Amino acid sequence: MIPQDTPLPPCHGIIPARWASTRFPGKPLVDINGRPMIWHVHARASRCTLLRSITVATDDHRIAEAAEKYGIECIMTAADHESGTDRVKEAADALGLSDDCVVVNIQGDEPVLDPAMLDKLVEPFTSPHIGATTLVYEIDEAAAANPDRVKAVFGVEGNALYFSRSPIPHYREETSSPVFYGHIGLYAFRKSILDRLVSLPAGRLEKIEKLEQLRLLENGMPLHVRIAGSGSIGVDRPEDLGAVLKMMARTP
Repeated sequence: MIPQDTPLPPCHGIIPARWASTRFPGKPLVDINGRPMIWHVHARASRCTLLRSITVATDDHRIAEAAEKYGIECIMTAADHESGTDRVKEAADALGLSDDCVVVNIQGDEPVLDPAMLDKLVEPFTSPHIGATTLVYEIDEAAAANPDRVKAVFGVEGNALYFSRSPIPHYREETSSPVFYGHIGLYAFRKSILDRLVSLPAGRLEKIEKLEQLRLLENGMPLHVRIAGSGSIGVDRPEDLGAVLKMMARTP
């Protein structure tokens, strides 16, 4: 007998925030309309009613002090993590989250995050078959040609088949309406799946593409994909702040 949908497990958001960004050191504390970026990310994520808690996970006392100033729960983590996922896992352990809890990895550099994306990310966990989720959105052909824009393809049941910096799928025959999906770097995991993911070594394809999510696929771990209506704006460099401020002026 196939198990039916179950109540949504407890869902907890964790925002990894490190100081030593190569392209923008200290960006979690960059001032945006009088408050640090990490405050804006936390405030946006707090609008998601499906999350029971939201915690910042950092390796820097300056970020921790800013979080404390604004009443944001914060956990200090090791400074030598290779990825945000590793940092999220350490924080989830520190919070004592059980294996069936859903851990949401919320990017710390998206101050105009749409809270509805987090709803879409965690809703599938009412199915006991779902272990990990992520989001995509439709992009145009020009965006698909950009190697900095990660593309995704997925099957009829919604599970990811592959992620690449190359345009996928490749249209062998010309068409006037090619369809590509760009990846949104938000993830949710059952805690047991997060633990397994972090315990595994980086795979061959992950190393080639420099895409951590390929570790799941290389090890036969399904990653369920949901389609969002639009993407989000991340702050990778100081010049990205202009687009963020324009969007904030348009949306509360």
